[in-house]
Amino acid sequence: MRFRREVRRLGLAGRVAGCLGLLGIAPACADVVIGVAVPRSGAYVGVGEQVLRGVQAAARDANARGGLDGETIVLDVQDDACDSNKAVAVANHYAAGNVRLVVGHVCSNASLAASEVYAANGTVMITAASVAAKLTDRGLPTIFRVCGRDDDQAKLSATVLAERFRDKKIAILNDLTPGSRNLAAATKENLNRIGINEAIATAFSAGDADDAALADRLKEAGIAVAYYGGDAREMGRLVRISAERGFKPQWFGTSAIATQEFATTAGSASNGVLMTFYLDPRRKPEAAAVVAAFKAEGVEPEGSTIYGYAALQALVAAGNFAHTQDSRRIAATLHAERFDLVLGSVGFDAKGDVTAQGYVLYVWNDGAFTYAK
Repeated sequence: MRFRREVRRLGLAGRVAGCLGLLGIAPACADVVIGVAVPRSGAYVGVGEQVLRGVQAAARDANARGGLDGETIVLDVQDDACDSNKAVAVANHYAAGNVRLVVGHVCSNASLAASEVYAANGTVMITAASVAAKLTDRGLPTIFRVCGRDDDQAKLSATVLAERFRDKKIAILNDLTPGSRNLAAATKENLNRIGINEAIATAFSAGDADDAALADRLKEAGIAVAYYGGDAREMGRLVRISAERGFKPQWFGTSAIATQEFATTAGSASNGVLMTFYLDPRRKPEAAAVVAAFKAEGVEPEGSTIYGYAALQALVAAGNFAHTQDSRRIAATLHAERFDLVLGSVGFDAKGDVTAQGYVLYVWNDGAFTYAK
């Protein structure tokens, strides 16, 4: 469909040489360039595509209303592959090109690494998906997020485990990646603080052979609930392989599996899998028109899509409120004001965290996730 063709073309274009126009409209070089740093390769490409799709739609809508401070928005899209070193290279690319407004990154390790460069250059970075508490706890004045924090996510996960599965054998798993390891540790800490000890807490190397061995180990130990903070592809594979080996515990994932890739990989074994994720903005009245526009083009704005939209929307709202393209003034405005976004009326606290509602519990069924009862 037309929207999908535009998304693919825009995602590859960015600002490769000189000034390239959004949707093929040739701009003057005075146009506002906004960086978009997302994984376009690697394990988290699905989430990256969601964020990028949302940003592109927000840029198109903003340009239809006059752009940012009267100038057309041009996107410079870069692939960081969720790798810290590549993220720093992307940040330096933006610094060299005098790009001072960035939507990104997706993975917390990438955002943490790149944010040091952005802060040093006065660049506003606003992420739609990086949940590490440390990202904003450092108090860097130009770093923001429209998504939740992993410490809040871990608290909810522990509460759900305690309230629903207190008398069950619980396993807490991680695959040694930074995000997975941190969420597992924080969930374990919160669960233990409540007074419940897990039966198994272990790390494993992602892959078919190790997944099978892990499934057999958990089955033999009588595990009834398995919490895992891994990415959509790996958790989908682990859930599927476990089911094939006759091990069907209550699986419990995180915001990392809020993508169709999880259900596609896990197949029918995805039914009943629990997941913590941000409040689904598709149900908010403020997002109704944007959601309808996506669906009219045959696109379901799942997962982080609307959060990608909100990230760019916030930059534009702050710039237009202050009548400026200056990144430091935009940062100050984000901290000081409230904005009507697809997430509702929100602001950003002194750390740069959004004031929108945090995490809720979902369940996967028939290839989609809905609020869990």
